[in-house]
Amino acid sequence: MNVGSARVPTKLDFTTDGGFGHRATIGLIVLETDRTIETELRSIDLDGVAFHHSRIPNDATVTRESLCAMEQRLPEAAALLPTGFGFDAIGYGCTSAATLIGESGVARAIRTAHPNVPCTTPISAAVVAFTALRVDRIAVVTPYSTDVTEPIVAHFENHDVTVTSVGSFLEEDDLVVARISETSVADAVRRVAATVDCDAVFVSCTSLRTFGIITSLESGVGIPVVSSNQALAWHLLRLGGVGDAVPGLGRLFTCLAPIEDS
Repeated sequence: MNVGSARVPTKLDFTTDGGFGHRATIGLIVLETDRTIETELRSIDLDGVAFHHSRIPNDATVTRESLCAMEQRLPEAAALLPTGFGFDAIGYGCTSAATLIGESGVARAIRTAHPNVPCTTPISAAVVAFTALRVDRIAVVTPYSTDVTEPIVAHFENHDVTVTSVGSFLEEDDLVVARISETSVADAVRRVAATVDCDAVFVSCTSLRTFGIITSLESGVGIPVVSSNQALAWHLLRLGGVGDAVPGLGRLFTCLAPIEDS
């Protein structure tokens, strides 16, 4: 068989298949300062599931003003996820900003580029997660200032989830939050879970690392532990039609998402 010269290639035959995302193609808008969520979601190794990310500019100092400023940038960040990929679900990876902007505001911004794609956020996913787990009393751990933490608590209570205890690292620098150790997070979970009666603990913020401790924490405290990244990944997969359990990611990943009213 003659092979083309170095300058004139011979046309080669090929076939195609569904590619990496043949089961589900998931989009994720990640904060410019976030150093955690991509690594944690990348550890979810499911055949045929692909995660694709875009980044949104944000201020490393987490305040109400800096969080709300992202609302105007969301459509551009969503548009960086190529429509030709055929996304099955898209998430916005910021718990506190999604709470302040509002679920409808986030969905509206994402759907300027992806009008028919289901979308979610960590706070929306957490509410759905607690429904799936049949939980209505939670303790909350955050890294935020008091005025950023308060809307998180209010959001849950507005969705019939009672917050019985709250603890915070009170750290406003997102780059520092990403370096808070899993040991510190685990200690915080145990502390808020022990203060009052609760059915689960929520660890808020996509920059906090939790994937390495969720299973051991649940064994120790005896109740579900749900983090922003875990809830977001779970809800995105369920929205994308993937119902797999994922070892090491706690009780939540044994649940299917409840069917929402049409």
